[in-house]
Amino acid sequence: MDHQRAGDARQAWDRVTSWLEQNAPDVFADLGGPGSQAAICEAELRMGLRLPQQLRQWLLANDIDAGQQPHTGSSLVALGCPGVIPSGGLLLGLTDIERVYLHKMGMEDMAPSGDPDCPSWRREWVPIVSERDGFSGKFVNTSTGTVGSWSEGMSPEDSKYASLFAFFQDVADQLSGASSGDWSGPDRTRRPRPEDEPIRLWARANGYLVNDHGRIPAAIREAYEASR
Repeated sequence: MDHQRAGDARQAWDRVTSWLEQNAPDVFADLGGPGSQAAICEAELRMGLRLPQQLRQWLLANDIDAGQQPHTGSSLVALGCPGVIPSGGLLLGLTDIERVYLHKMGMEDMAPSGDPDCPSWRREWVPIVSERDGFSGKFVNTSTGTVGSWSEGMSPEDSKYASLFAFFQDVADQLSGASSGDWSGPDRTRRPRPEDEPIRLWARANGYLVNDHGRIPAAIREAYEASR
């Protein structure tokens, strides 16, 4: 199937933004304005790939990160938007897409998966939704246009949706099926566990990107334990 013709991602995205504008104006405001063609091209050069047309169209419509820069020492997902994806995770803008992509590729290059036919990350996967620490999320396959998901400790699923259009259609359907009273809005940050604070301090001091809350990736925990 020609994934460029598998529906128009902008139409499905318009359904999402229309619902948010009416039912969650604070979340709608966090979606930001139009993206930049030049910024997309520069990010593509740094990542070493070309984004599919549907992904480009979506980023040009709304780039959550446009005009913003992550703070020093921020978590892996520094600018993501909560409250858009009913199933959880933060919707990523271009800056966070690049940050998570380069982090996942770096982790795969540093510790390649034991099975070359089933790596934990592939070069053609571009993240679009992620938890703050990159523990799990969703990606677009730039070769096929399909949308898949990953979660640490589990094999990635490459084709949960046929296209970005299909993914946003599902998001819009889930939002439309929830009344304002049922919709929980942005995911509230979980309180950090005190016993994790030494690991976070060590990780930041040693060049790892780690979030202030939530689960610490297993690879960082293992590196911390090995250093002691």
